[in-house]
Amino acid sequence: MPMRGAGVPADRAERGPDADGGRPYGRVLRSRTGRGAAAVLAGALPALSFPAPSLWWFAYVALVPWMLLIRSARTGRRAALDGWLGGIGFMLAVHHWLMPSLHVFIVVLAALLGLLWAPWGLLVARLLGGSPPPGRSVAAVVVVPSGWLMIELVRSWEGLGGPWGLLGASQWEVAPALRVASVGGVWLVSLLVVAVNTAVTLLLAVPSVRTAAVSCLAVCALSVGAAVAWAPQPRSAGTARIAVVQPGVVEGPGSVQRRFARGEELTRGLAGRNVDLVVWGESSVGVDLARSPGTASRLAALSRLVGADVLVNMDARRADGASPSGIYKSAVLVGPDGPTGDRYDKMRLVPFGEYVPARAVLGWATSVGKAAGEDRLRGRGPVVMRLQNADGLRLGPLVCFETAFPDMSRKLAQDGAQVLVAQSSTSTFQNSWAPEQHASLGALRAAETGRPMVHATLTGVSAVYGPRGERVGSPLGTDASRAAVFDVPLARGTTLFVRLGAWPVYGALAALAVYLGGAGIRRLRTPVPARPSPPAHTAGGSPTRPGH
Repeated sequence: MPMRGAGVPADRAERGPDADGGRPYGRVLRSRTGRGAAAVLAGALPALSFPAPSLWWFAYVALVPWMLLIRSARTGRRAALDGWLGGIGFMLAVHHWLMPSLHVFIVVLAALLGLLWAPWGLLVARLLGGSPPPGRSVAAVVVVPSGWLMIELVRSWEGLGGPWGLLGASQWEVAPALRVASVGGVWLVSLLVVAVNTAVTLLLAVPSVRTAAVSCLAVCALSVGAAVAWAPQPRSAGTARIAVVQPGVVEGPGSVQRRFARGEELTRGLAGRNVDLVVWGESSVGVDLARSPGTASRLAALSRLVGADVLVNMDARRADGASPSGIYKSAVLVGPDGPTGDRYDKMRLVPFGEYVPARAVLGWATSVGKAAGEDRLRGRGPVVMRLQNADGLRLGPLVCFETAFPDMSRKLAQDGAQVLVAQSSTSTFQNSWAPEQHASLGALRAAETGRPMVHATLTGVSAVYGPRGERVGSPLGTDASRAAVFDVPLARGTTLFVRLGAWPVYGALAALAVYLGGAGIRRLRTPVPARPSPPAHTAGGSPTRPGH
């Protein structure tokens, strides 16, 4: 196809200054400031699909305004800029709750991470721009979502903030989408959502390919139906009675001790309720139990009183000789005789919240926000714990931020965990969308693994999900300070995601490789226009044309 500009179809490059068709907003989009603001706002729209708004249905059209804007770009540079600015809007919207902690630094991070969407902007412009034929339109419904998934994959690296705000996670309360997650994880759900957005964009903007667009939407619907009908389902394996203890917000001098005392009080109220496990939230214990026998004895007494093991979380400095000396966040199982020896040290830490990446360079962030003054240390690997009662029920502990990583819960399920247990605290972000967003991730992890998820918070939202991602009982809201008991359904068997892993990521890589390889071959085969011959010169020095 002939091209003008940097990869933009020629039919668009030739449309001239009235390419916006005289619409009322055309003049705004032709100005750099107006178009830039529109790109930022369009990129922010998908955030409304996540909790707290939870407009899950909006996710299937939330990218359409952004894609329409990009496809109207007259040059590849403009398309890349629209992608970058939209990426900034997206990152700011889904991470807005970090502003009290990072202040202006969140804008810097959003600008850096937003660059990931610049190549995606070029991809959208190339595949959706102008009047794409049916073949290119069908390819767009595959390749554009694949490009989006690569962005999600890259930013899922812990050092770049982790997989918070993956578009597929917006579907945490949609049963068919959860069945899709059991097949290919949140990655497959993201692919599906972006594919629908791409097809809708074509449907609205390119009348000549409406049949192809409708056909693509039908294929998406049939794929979901196939997952619902044929994907393996977890089989029932009884129930476990698990209690979560949520002390709520405790501030001021002595808050650590008073919070511990409140946890004790709530746990004593569980006596006689036949629970199999009691779960406290993140940082519920502020001392190292190995060096604080008095605190360990108090927890052991609670275990004897309620007749169940207690899973607490230590946020304390440890120097036991077995690990490097420093501060760890550790899930510790305590039985009637004290700590059982089962301990899991948090592996994936929150950037800036629990450590500062490249502290020698970025340490100044501690002066403009609430970044960690001292780096926490990492654990060595996942741990599956076995209860001393409840027929040896096996737990897979995760700590806070780790529930965002699909590979961690998958590994615990592969290692034999029957229940996934997350310990969290969102006290810093109590009045934002973060607590509900964090709790919602449990539904995805449960559906992906076919294992129930117990999400227990110190503050925030505590919730429990069954092995299909369904909610169990009523969650504890951000204003709660109480204990609750849940009859958690257990399951056996494995999901396709546990067996096959993140196969949609490899499929997306293959689709991009095929597309880019084909584009490269077509470019090589396109003949380069011959340059005109230079004019000849006469004996007198005056130029002449060949043949004269």
